[in-house]
Amino acid sequence: MIGKISGILEEKATQRALINVNGLSYELDVPLSTAFSLPEPGELVKLYTHFVVREDAQLLYGFQSRRDRDMFRVLIKINGVGPKLGITILSGLDGQSLASCVEDGDVSTLVKLPGIGKKTAERLLIELRDKVQTLLPEGEVNRSDAAAKRLASTASMEEEAESALIALGYRPQDAAKSVKASKGANQSLESLIKAALKNMM
Repeated sequence: MIGKISGILEEKATQRALINVNGLSYELDVPLSTAFSLPEPGELVKLYTHFVVREDAQLLYGFQSRRDRDMFRVLIKINGVGPKLGITILSGLDGQSLASCVEDGDVSTLVKLPGIGKKTAERLLIELRDKVQTLLPEGEVNRSDAAAKRLASTASMEEEAESALIALGYRPQDAAKSVKASKGANQSLESLIKAALKNMM
């Protein structure tokens, strides 16, 4: 199993990264929190990974920390939650927010995420309850904010933010409306996406 990858970042997008390791380029699916932490193309990057082998594909998922990777591994073991939905969950809620939802038994916040119904949300709360403290020790600072950087893109910031929401499963018209309502002065792409996600909630 591929547990960690270290190499030169060749490309990055909203939920994807291409990393060159000694001439061999690996394509990884990543949550938004990890996408925001990526350096500029051409720089060294290290990500913890989870490798999934299916009959029709071999998929590699990347995370900025071992903690995020471990949370992902717990999520995909829950009935009804696969890798794609696990990435969506970790994109819509950062680790601390997800931990708070579990601790508070907050079903209403979870069901607002794309692809999460009430039964799945309830399973998440039950199955994560005993594990969340181990994965997210009390007082740990979420590093995604400190590491956040604007994604390189030829599209406008609004279009990139809309694309990020659509990639998470929101309808294009809802994404456009939320981004428009979330715009502010001197706003970074990350803060715009976070504000738009908050409005979606």
